[in-house]
Amino acid sequence: MKPDFYTNESRVLQDKFLSRSLADQLVKTRRHQEFSDSDREIINKAPLFFLATASAEGFPDCSVKGGNPGFVKIVNSTMLVFPDYDGNGMYRSLGNINANPHIGMLFLEYEGERRKLRINGHATVSEEPHFLNQLPGAKLAILVKVEDIFPNCPRYVPEIEVKKKSLFNPAVGYVPPEPGWKSKEDLKDYLSQRIEK
Repeated sequence: MKPDFYTNESRVLQDKFLSRSLADQLVKTRRHQEFSDSDREIINKAPLFFLATASAEGFPDCSVKGGNPGFVKIVNSTMLVFPDYDGNGMYRSLGNINANPHIGMLFLEYEGERRKLRINGHATVSEEPHFLNQLPGAKLAILVKVEDIFPNCPRYVPEIEVKKKSLFNPAVGYVPPEPGWKSKEDLKDYLSQRIEK
């Protein structure tokens, strides 16, 4: 069963600071479960997003997932997919997803209105060729079934200029250079032990 949008602890604070009616109105008019045109625009042009996961015991982790704009694909009105690219091999986010599929995603718009978009959902890790073929450079695909979509006030987001895309973003017909960390003395001997797909 899906929990209430606000926890009891949130309600205590809303009552203390007299914001319960505003909070309820925001849920009524802003919370939704299917992507709007505005949501699609923010997601499609995002060069990165922040991903929150938690272990089975509830210990949180937050990471940044990036790529060329369009690297997050909207599958349908309630599902999206994003790639897992070559990384440091810790698999903290994906390990958490396998143990506890509840995730949060935060997208920021870096120019214009500087909109913020939050998505909570249920994630699964997939090796399905159907999804991997849509995500150049992906080792795995992460499917997200949307549970809640809601905007956030952008007033505290500074104006940030994205000067250029990362040289390491995978793309069709492009082989990214090796990152510098792979030649670090304390790590390079361990890279040969990795299984490359």
